[in-house]
Amino acid sequence: MAETSVIDFSKLNWIDPPVMGRQDLRDLKKGIDGTFREFTRANGEWIEAIFDPIKWMLVWIEKFLLATPWPLFLIAVAALAYLGSRSWKLSLGSVLAFMVIGWLDMWEDTMATMSMVTVSTLLCIAIGIPIGIWMSRSDRVQSAVVPVLDIMQTIPSFVYLIPVVMLLGIGKAPALLAVLVYAIPPIVRLTNLGIRLVDNEVLEAADAFGASRKERLWGVQFPLALPNIFAGVNQTIMMSLAMVVIAGMIGAGGLGTPVLRAINNQYLALGVFNGMAIVVIAIIFDRVSQAYGKRLQKHREGGHGV
Repeated sequence: MAETSVIDFSKLNWIDPPVMGRQDLRDLKKGIDGTFREFTRANGEWIEAIFDPIKWMLVWIEKFLLATPWPLFLIAVAALAYLGSRSWKLSLGSVLAFMVIGWLDMWEDTMATMSMVTVSTLLCIAIGIPIGIWMSRSDRVQSAVVPVLDIMQTIPSFVYLIPVVMLLGIGKAPALLAVLVYAIPPIVRLTNLGIRLVDNEVLEAADAFGASRKERLWGVQFPLALPNIFAGVNQTIMMSLAMVVIAGMIGAGGLGTPVLRAINNQYLALGVFNGMAIVVIAIIFDRVSQAYGKRLQKHREGGHGV
């Protein structure tokens, strides 16, 4: 019987990367760091100036919400919830939820979070829908943009917070930029998908009636794609709320800041109450936007109730 040879792995000479290669890698890292520092020092001021209008809008909305008397705010919440869902139960639940938030002394932080979500959602819609439309009209653009969206959705938020903070510092503007990077992919993807899913027979009928390319887009494709687009808006809102705590680390304020303080100081009640407030706001936005999206879908299929 032949003897079985046993390999002694301890005697193998593992080849380490050459010392010169490691030095080259260190030089590359130092070069990248130095170049970015020089870029931020040379261009940081005018880049911050670009975000000043967004910061102003964010602060203005926050002040407006804080200055609004709470009974008027609750009436507006009930009205918007009912217009979106046509459910008095959901409207009543939304009002009660905000009353509990106020009773637990989280009103100011909640208004700061609401302003952040509002501004980030509006910016995502203003930027994401045009990009989604552009993708739907060109396969080449779609193939170029999809990998970028994949990176934005998969890269850990702490990774892109580093250049954002180095470039813009600590404050509401860098926090809003971080939220945008995280929350914009769904609205882009679902706008592109919704327009591409429009039936070809409908498009052929529009062409037969002599519709131009612009008229076909805004008169046929975009209205029929609204349920998908609104689903993207729903996901954007949810992802904006999911970034509240992380954005609080770089000066966003709102409900994320007390949660971080609770983690650092082991304040269980503070963390649970503020965390539940974030969850309640997310549920309200989700239920109202989903109900409105379902009504849009029924209207598209020829139903009633919009």
